[in-house]
Amino acid sequence: MPERTIRETTLTTRWPTIAATSAGRLVGRLAGIEIGWGRVFTVGTLLAVATVPISLVVFAWQLMPFVARRYRLTNRRVLIQKGLSAVDEAAIGLDEFDAIDVAILPGQEWFHAGDLVFRRGGEEVFRLPGVSRPEPLREACLKARTAMISVRDVLEKQAAARETART
Repeated sequence: MPERTIRETTLTTRWPTIAATSAGRLVGRLAGIEIGWGRVFTVGTLLAVATVPISLVVFAWQLMPFVARRYRLTNRRVLIQKGLSAVDEAAIGLDEFDAIDVAILPGQEWFHAGDLVFRRGGEEVFRLPGVSRPEPLREACLKARTAMISVRDVLEKQAAARETART
């Protein structure tokens, strides 16, 4: 009997924020300055308004056809895709890591963003920089990993049972 394979299916796609870039993180650090009166009238608020042109340039740059990146979670792997045609640039299989940390770099907190750091045995093996609200994507990756490993284990047990039944 031919081995069954599960078709790769996209679970979610996310686009990085400008906090994935050093210029975007600089804007975030400036906008996060809380010196002033209350929560609205601060130096950071003034600098956030003053740096809007920088933010727009960085945002527009990230949308350029040859630069645009997206993060795609499938039922088999996590990918970084580049360009309008979504060419795979880097990927990690869901069974190639055992933990995911959220690393919030200086300037990313203002954007409510962070980097997802995939680890295996404590070592970093993959990174998704500048993910907006990274915790839900982290949870989705971990749930997809658990589901994929569980399904693989069940299919292996079924194959072993069929092989035993033949003999």
